[in-house]
Amino acid sequence: MQNSIKAVIFDLDNTILDRTRMFSDFTHAFLGHYFKHLESTQPVYDRMMELDLDGYKDRNVLFAELLAELPWRETLTHADLAEYYKREFIKHAVLMDQATDVISHIRENYRTGLITNGRNAVQYGKIDRLGIRDAFEFIIVSEEAGVKKPDARIFQMAIDKLQVAPEECMYVGDHPINDIEGASMSGMGTIWIRGKHNWNDALKAKPLHTIDQLSELFRLL
Repeated sequence: MQNSIKAVIFDLDNTILDRTRMFSDFTHAFLGHYFKHLESTQPVYDRMMELDLDGYKDRNVLFAELLAELPWRETLTHADLAEYYKREFIKHAVLMDQATDVISHIRENYRTGLITNGRNAVQYGKIDRLGIRDAFEFIIVSEEAGVKKPDARIFQMAIDKLQVAPEECMYVGDHPINDIEGASMSGMGTIWIRGKHNWNDALKAKPLHTIDQLSELFRLL
């Protein structure tokens, strides 16, 4: 990596935190709680994973769809589902493989930060469950920032906190638009973690590096 890089900033979901696995584990627990009456819960599991859109669907919309579609034995309300989600979802937070070692390695040579879209309670809840709040010099959650990725203003907040030039920052994330396009448009270098989101060739931005596993950062940073 170029010696000009002074800071590495991370996305959270499906970058540091394995959000896909987190929702999968939550869904298994959810089905065990509400759908013990079914001989097989696999079709319901598959439908919940599909409806979730890997976290990119509004929770209120998801809850409405679950209430309408799933084979409930008992009558639940939107409030019931919201309360269960609020209480149980964060318990299933799990790091990406080797995430702790990767962050420790990067902190030896670079300043570190994290930018994530979402609600404060949920995102900080995940971060604290994982025990990684102190691993970053700063954390910016879109709800408290009042703006979300890919808006360049949220990336500028990070640049202002670091007091470095944009080109001295490397941003690591999995979403082509929210992470790579957003960070690139703010002047940062980018590393794309290839995952659930296909690359759109119409995007103006191009990542400096494309990786499949977080652990590949050992050789890049």
